[in-house]
Amino acid sequence: MNDALFIAATGMQAQQFGVDTIANNLANVNTPGFKAGRVSFQDLVYQELGQVEGLSSGLSSGLSSGRPSLTQGLGVNVGGLSKLFLQGELRQTDNPLDIAIPGQGFLEVAMPDGTTAFSRGGSLRVNSEGFLSTAEGNLLKPNIFIGTDVKSIKIDTNGKVMVTSANQTVPNEVGRIDIAVFSDSTGLRPLGRNLYASSERSGEAEIGRPGEDGFSALAPGFIEASNVKLVDEMVNLLVAQRAYSASVKVIQAADEMLSMSNNLRR
Repeated sequence: MNDALFIAATGMQAQQFGVDTIANNLANVNTPGFKAGRVSFQDLVYQELGQVEGLSSGLSSGLSSGRPSLTQGLGVNVGGLSKLFLQGELRQTDNPLDIAIPGQGFLEVAMPDGTTAFSRGGSLRVNSEGFLSTAEGNLLKPNIFIGTDVKSIKIDTNGKVMVTSANQTVPNEVGRIDIAVFSDSTGLRPLGRNLYASSERSGEAEIGRPGEDGFSALAPGFIEASNVKLVDEMVNLLVAQRAYSASVKVIQAADEMLSMSNNLRR
Protein backbone atom coordinates (compact mmCIF):
# COMPACT_ATOMS: atom_id res chain seq x y z
CA MET A 1 0.00 0.00 0.00
CA ASN A 2 1.23 3.49 -0.83
CA ASP A 3 1.81 5.22 2.52
CA ALA A 4 2.08 8.58 0.77
CA LEU A 5 -1.73 8.73 0.55
CA PHE A 6 -2.17 8.54 4.31
CA ILE A 7 0.83 10.75 5.10
CA ALA A 8 -0.44 13.48 2.78
CA ALA A 9 -3.91 13.14 4.29
CA THR A 10 -2.52 13.97 7.74
CA GLY A 11 -0.92 17.06 6.21
CA MET A 12 -4.27 18.15 4.77
CA GLN A 13 -6.04 17.62 8.09
CA ALA A 14 -3.39 19.58 10.01
CA GLN A 15 -3.44 22.49 7.57
CA GLN A 16 -7.23 22.54 7.66
CA PHE A 17 -7.06 23.01 11.43
CA GLY A 18 -4.54 25.79 10.87
CA VAL A 19 -6.84 27.53 8.38
CA ASP A 20 -9.75 27.22 10.81
CA THR A 21 -7.65 28.93 13.50
CA ILE A 22 -6.70 31.73 11.12
CA ALA A 23 -10.37 32.17 10.17
CA ASN A 24 -11.28 32.52 13.86
CA ASN A 25 -8.53 35.10 14.32
CA LEU A 26 -9.74 37.14 11.36
CA ALA A 27 -13.36 36.89 12.50
CA ASN A 28 -12.36 38.43 15.86
CA VAL A 29 -10.15 41.19 14.53
CA ASN A 30 -12.52 43.78 16.05
CA THR A 31 -13.37 41.86 19.25
CA PRO A 32 -12.09 43.84 22.27
CA GLY A 33 -9.49 41.94 24.28
CA PHE A 34 -9.33 39.02 21.85
CA LYS A 35 -6.01 37.14 21.73
CA ALA A 36 -4.92 35.48 18.51
CA GLY A 37 -4.48 31.72 18.45
CA ARG A 38 -1.47 29.91 17.02
CA VAL A 39 -1.27 26.26 16.01
CA SER A 40 1.84 24.17 16.57
CA PHE A 41 2.53 20.98 14.62
CA GLN A 42 4.49 17.84 15.45
CA ASP A 43 5.56 14.82 13.42
CA LEU A 44 3.92 11.47 14.07
CA VAL A 45 5.64 8.28 15.17
CA TYR A 46 8.20 6.64 12.91
CA GLN A 47 8.07 3.07 11.68
CA GLU A 48 11.14 0.91 11.06
CA LEU A 49 11.26 -0.49 7.55
CA GLY A 50 14.36 -2.63 7.92
CA GLN A 51 18.11 -2.32 7.84
CA VAL A 52 20.40 -0.92 5.19
CA GLU A 53 22.12 -3.74 3.35
CA GLY A 54 25.80 -3.57 2.48
CA LEU A 55 26.86 -1.37 5.40
CA SER A 56 28.72 -2.97 8.27
CA SER A 57 29.13 -1.48 11.70
CA GLY A 58 32.63 -0.33 10.79
CA LEU A 59 31.45 1.55 7.71
CA SER A 60 28.36 3.16 9.13
CA SER A 61 29.24 6.61 10.42
CA GLY A 62 28.11 7.45 13.91
CA LEU A 63 26.96 3.94 14.77
CA SER A 64 28.85 1.80 17.26
CA SER A 65 27.39 -1.56 16.27
CA GLY A 66 24.93 -3.15 13.88
CA ARG A 67 23.64 -1.90 10.59
CA PRO A 68 21.72 1.36 10.36
CA SER A 69 17.95 0.96 10.15
CA LEU A 70 15.56 2.63 7.74
CA THR A 71 12.78 4.60 9.38
CA GLN A 72 9.87 6.44 7.81
CA GLY A 73 7.65 9.11 9.28
CA LEU A 74 3.88 8.71 9.24
CA GLY A 75 2.88 12.31 8.78
CA VAL A 76 2.01 15.30 10.92
CA ASN A 77 -0.39 16.06 13.74
CA VAL A 78 -1.58 19.18 15.55
CA GLY A 79 0.67 19.57 18.57
CA GLY A 80 -1.41 22.21 20.30
CA LEU A 81 -3.28 25.49 20.09
CA SER A 82 -2.03 28.37 22.21
CA LYS A 83 -3.04 31.98 22.68
CA LEU A 84 -0.66 34.85 22.00
CA PHE A 85 -1.03 37.22 24.94
CA LEU A 86 0.66 40.12 23.22
CA GLN A 87 -0.59 43.57 24.16
CA GLY A 88 -3.41 44.86 21.96
CA GLU A 89 -3.88 48.51 21.16
CA LEU A 90 -5.42 50.56 23.98
CA ARG A 91 -8.35 52.64 22.75
CA GLN A 92 -9.71 55.46 24.85
CA THR A 93 -13.46 55.43 25.48
CA ASP A 94 -13.74 57.77 28.53
CA ASN A 95 -16.32 55.36 29.96
CA PRO A 96 -15.56 55.12 33.71
CA LEU A 97 -16.47 51.41 33.73
CA ASP A 98 -14.13 50.48 30.88
CA ILE A 99 -10.88 48.90 32.08
CA ALA A 100 -7.78 47.79 30.19
CA ILE A 101 -4.65 46.15 31.59
CA PRO A 102 -1.41 47.39 30.06
CA GLY A 103 1.04 44.52 30.22
CA GLN A 104 0.43 41.20 31.93
CA GLY A 105 -2.49 40.45 34.19
CA PHE A 106 -6.12 39.39 34.38
CA LEU A 107 -9.24 40.25 36.36
CA GLU A 108 -10.55 37.44 38.53
CA VAL A 109 -14.16 36.56 37.70
CA ALA A 110 -16.71 34.32 39.48
CA MET A 111 -18.56 31.99 37.10
CA PRO A 112 -22.20 30.92 37.63
CA ASP A 113 -21.11 27.34 38.44
CA GLY A 114 -18.88 28.54 41.27
CA THR A 115 -15.58 28.19 39.42
CA THR A 116 -13.13 31.01 38.79
CA ALA A 117 -12.24 32.45 35.39
CA PHE A 118 -9.96 35.25 34.30
CA SER A 119 -10.58 38.18 31.97
CA ARG A 120 -8.35 40.77 30.34
CA GLY A 121 -10.82 43.47 31.27
CA GLY A 122 -13.30 45.25 29.08
CA SER A 123 -16.60 46.96 29.74
CA LEU A 124 -17.81 46.47 33.31
CA ARG A 125 -21.31 47.17 34.55
CA VAL A 126 -23.40 47.22 37.70
CA ASN A 127 -25.84 44.30 37.81
CA SER A 128 -29.40 44.42 39.10
CA GLU A 129 -28.23 43.61 42.63
CA GLY A 130 -25.74 46.48 42.67
CA PHE A 131 -22.53 44.45 42.28
CA LEU A 132 -19.73 45.23 39.83
CA SER A 133 -19.65 42.60 37.09
CA THR A 134 -18.48 41.94 33.56
CA ALA A 135 -20.64 42.80 30.56
CA GLU A 136 -21.88 39.18 30.57
CA GLY A 137 -23.01 39.47 34.21
CA ASN A 138 -20.20 37.54 35.93
CA LEU A 139 -19.22 39.05 39.27
CA LEU A 140 -15.68 40.24 39.90
CA LYS A 141 -13.67 38.62 42.70
CA PRO A 142 -13.63 39.86 45.36
CA ASN A 143 -17.22 41.10 45.16
CA ILE A 144 -17.55 44.87 44.99
CA PHE A 145 -20.93 46.32 45.97
CA ILE A 146 -21.72 49.57 44.16
CA GLY A 147 -25.38 50.03 44.97
CA THR A 148 -28.24 51.04 42.75
CA ASP A 149 -28.57 54.72 43.64
CA VAL A 150 -25.26 56.33 42.68
CA LYS A 151 -24.30 59.53 40.92
CA SER A 152 -20.85 58.56 39.73
CA ILE A 153 -18.34 55.69 39.71
CA LYS A 154 -14.61 56.08 39.32
CA ILE A 155 -11.89 53.44 39.09
CA ASP A 156 -8.30 54.60 39.47
CA THR A 157 -5.10 53.05 38.16
CA ASN A 158 -4.52 51.22 41.47
CA GLY A 159 -7.88 49.47 41.25
CA LYS A 160 -9.70 51.55 43.87
CA VAL A 161 -13.42 51.83 43.13
CA MET A 162 -14.81 55.19 44.28
CA VAL A 163 -18.58 55.72 44.39
CA THR A 164 -20.56 58.90 44.97
CA SER A 165 -24.10 58.20 46.13
CA ALA A 166 -27.08 60.37 45.31
CA ASN A 167 -27.07 61.97 48.78
CA GLN A 168 -23.28 62.44 48.99
CA THR A 169 -20.80 64.95 47.65
CA VAL A 170 -17.61 63.10 48.57
CA PRO A 171 -16.83 59.73 46.95
CA ASN A 172 -16.31 56.67 49.13
CA GLU A 173 -14.05 53.72 48.42
CA VAL A 174 -16.25 50.61 48.16
CA GLY A 175 -13.65 48.07 47.05
CA ARG A 176 -10.52 47.39 45.11
CA ILE A 177 -9.93 45.43 41.93
CA ASP A 178 -7.05 42.96 42.07
CA ILE A 179 -4.79 41.64 39.32
CA ALA A 180 -3.99 37.97 38.68
CA VAL A 181 -0.83 36.86 36.86
CA PHE A 182 0.41 33.42 35.78
CA SER A 183 3.84 31.92 35.29
CA ASP A 184 2.79 30.79 31.78
CA SER A 185 -0.27 32.62 30.51
CA THR A 186 -0.09 30.77 27.16
CA GLY A 187 -1.20 27.68 29.07
CA LEU A 188 -4.55 29.21 30.03
CA ARG A 189 -7.59 27.37 28.71
CA PRO A 190 -9.93 29.63 26.67
CA LEU A 191 -13.59 29.49 27.68
CA GLY A 192 -14.98 31.96 25.17
CA ARG A 193 -16.26 35.50 25.75
CA ASN A 194 -12.64 36.54 26.48
CA LEU A 195 -12.57 34.36 29.60
CA TYR A 196 -9.84 31.89 30.50
CA ALA A 197 -9.39 29.13 33.06
CA SER A 198 -6.17 28.10 34.73
CA SER A 199 -4.56 24.78 33.84
CA GLU A 200 -1.69 22.63 35.01
CA ARG A 201 0.52 24.30 32.43
CA SER A 202 -0.39 27.87 33.40
CA GLY A 203 -0.07 27.22 37.12
CA GLU A 204 -2.09 28.87 39.85
CA ALA A 205 -2.83 32.58 39.76
CA GLU A 206 -0.79 35.02 41.83
CA ILE A 207 -3.03 37.82 43.10
CA GLY A 208 -1.77 41.33 43.71
CA ARG A 209 -2.72 44.99 43.77
CA PRO A 210 -2.49 46.96 40.51
CA GLY A 211 0.55 49.20 40.39
CA GLU A 212 2.22 47.52 43.37
CA ASP A 213 4.94 44.88 43.71
CA GLY A 214 5.51 44.67 39.97
CA PHE A 215 1.85 44.24 39.01
CA SER A 216 0.54 46.28 36.08
CA ALA A 217 -1.52 49.35 36.82
CA LEU A 218 -5.01 49.57 35.34
CA ALA A 219 -6.01 51.89 32.51
CA PRO A 220 -9.52 53.15 33.35
CA GLY A 221 -11.46 54.61 30.47
CA PHE A 222 -9.66 52.41 27.93
CA ILE A 223 -10.50 49.24 26.05
CA GLU A 224 -7.87 46.80 24.80
CA ALA A 225 -8.38 45.99 21.14
CA SER A 226 -7.79 42.61 19.55
CA ASN A 227 -4.11 41.76 19.02
CA VAL A 228 -4.80 40.10 15.66
CA LYS A 229 -2.52 41.50 12.94
CA LEU A 230 -4.20 41.30 9.55
CA VAL A 231 -0.94 41.17 7.58
CA ASP A 232 0.43 38.28 9.64
CA GLU A 233 -2.83 36.35 9.36
CA MET A 234 -2.99 36.80 5.59
CA VAL A 235 0.60 35.60 5.20
CA ASN A 236 -0.11 32.59 7.43
CA LEU A 237 -3.21 31.86 5.36
CA LEU A 238 -1.20 31.84 2.14
CA VAL A 239 1.40 29.53 3.68
CA ALA A 240 -1.32 27.15 4.91
CA GLN A 241 -2.97 27.16 1.48
CA ARG A 242 0.29 26.29 -0.26
CA ALA A 243 1.03 23.51 2.23
CA TYR A 244 -2.47 22.11 1.76
CA SER A 245 -2.07 22.29 -2.02
CA ALA A 246 1.26 20.46 -1.80
CA SER A 247 -0.36 17.62 0.15
CA VAL A 248 -3.07 17.41 -2.50
CA LYS A 249 -0.38 17.11 -5.18
CA VAL A 250 1.22 14.25 -3.24
CA ILE A 251 -2.11 12.41 -3.12
CA GLN A 252 -2.60 12.95 -6.85
CA ALA A 253 0.91 11.65 -7.56
CA ALA A 254 0.38 8.61 -5.34
CA ASP A 255 -2.93 7.90 -7.05
CA GLU A 256 -1.28 8.09 -10.48
CA MET A 257 1.41 5.65 -9.33
CA LEU A 258 -1.25 3.23 -8.12
CA SER A 259 -3.09 3.63 -11.41
CA MET A 260 0.08 2.81 -13.36
CA SER A 261 0.59 -0.29 -11.19
CA ASN A 262 -2.96 -1.43 -11.88
CA ASN A 263 -2.45 -1.00 -15.62
CA LEU A 264 0.69 -3.14 -15.85
CA ARG A 265 0.56 -5.87 -18.48
CA ARG A 266 2.56 -9.08 -18.56
